[in-house]
Amino acid sequence: MDTLKVRDAKDVEQAVRAAIASEQPLEIIGHGTKRMVGQSMATNALLDLSALNAVTSYEPNELIITVEAGAPLADVKSLIDSKNQRFAFEPMDTAPLLGASSAGTIGGMIGAGLAGPRRIQAGAARDHLLGAHAVSGFGDSFKAGGRVVKNVTGYDLCKLLAGSWGTLAVMTEVTLKVMPRPESERTLVLRDLDDSTANQAMTAALGSPFDVSGAAHVPRSSLRDAVDALGGLGSPRNALTLLRLEGIAASVAHRAASLAKLLARFGATETIDDERSASIWECIRDVEPFAAKGPLGAWPVWRIVCPPASGSALGERLARETGGDVLYDWGGGLIWAAMPPRPDAQAALVRQRAAAVGGHAMLLRAGNEVRRQVDVFQPASASVAALSERVRQSFDPKGILNRGRMARGTLA
Repeated sequence: MDTLKVRDAKDVEQAVRAAIASEQPLEIIGHGTKRMVGQSMATNALLDLSALNAVTSYEPNELIITVEAGAPLADVKSLIDSKNQRFAFEPMDTAPLLGASSAGTIGGMIGAGLAGPRRIQAGAARDHLLGAHAVSGFGDSFKAGGRVVKNVTGYDLCKLLAGSWGTLAVMTEVTLKVMPRPESERTLVLRDLDDSTANQAMTAALGSPFDVSGAAHVPRSSLRDAVDALGGLGSPRNALTLLRLEGIAASVAHRAASLAKLLARFGATETIDDERSASIWECIRDVEPFAAKGPLGAWPVWRIVCPPASGSALGERLARETGGDVLYDWGGGLIWAAMPPRPDAQAALVRQRAAAVGGHAMLLRAGNEVRRQVDVFQPASASVAALSERVRQSFDPKGILNRGRMARGTLA
């Protein structure tokens, strides 16, 4: 496979125009950490953006950073951490789950759009994307959005790029807002609740006035090994229900005490502070109990979104019917499900059960052969699919960019 290593946006333009002229679709990569996500693509050439790795501008006082799309996510996070700032949407590091060697790039972070447990409070990746420079499937550079939070520039096109998996345009530079890191963090832990009771406890916490920034439940399991911070709390021998509070130290302490009283009917709570708390939520964010290096590393992993009130019933049913394992994030609104290996990854059953409660499912981890046979992304209704195709046509009419990644058989 040919690799085109570009140096700047002008190189990207030329590469895309050459691909259009030769009718040769391109696979867009930064560090290639997420290449195993999505349908198998109909491409024979790689467009490598890893050399576009500069921090163009960082204004800590304005809470804005502008970076090239190939900038390593770990390096950018280290930079903003040095100023006691962070990406509030808590971007997921897919490396543990997919078995990759790095956290990938800023462009991959936006293209995937995978936010962490703080999404309930801070919003998704697209909500923190202020602007982008990109090259369309016409081979033309364009700019969307800007460098301020309140933009009046017509359609907010840059939001379309978040979660598009590189199928609309090649991002070359993005501007993101960052937020101050809170002074204190505390996690309340409830032990050995069943899934349904845990769902009730998380719902009560999220509906309280105590500004919970993370809610997750890790059931007891005989399939998983102990991992890192969760193992230190006794998982998987014990079920853990986790609730996070962040902010000024005095406020966190007061809210934690009040929340513990509210949850007293579910059992006694333990508290974990600051660095230990942060380590716990990194495990949840990155789905480390299902990590590629663990006992479930060869199992397909589904990312299922559903109404939080239905989460425990759906998760318990899937685990019972498939012999799989589940984790609950965002109070049960997001379920991670690892399924015993099968050629179809049990796609029909997963999607049928999810649809019955108004949810949808994405197959985030699976082997090449499974991804050839199964729709990785949730198949859209006819009307939504038609709208999506019109949007794609307006950016990339010849399907040059990541052809076929989001829809099986599309333009193959």
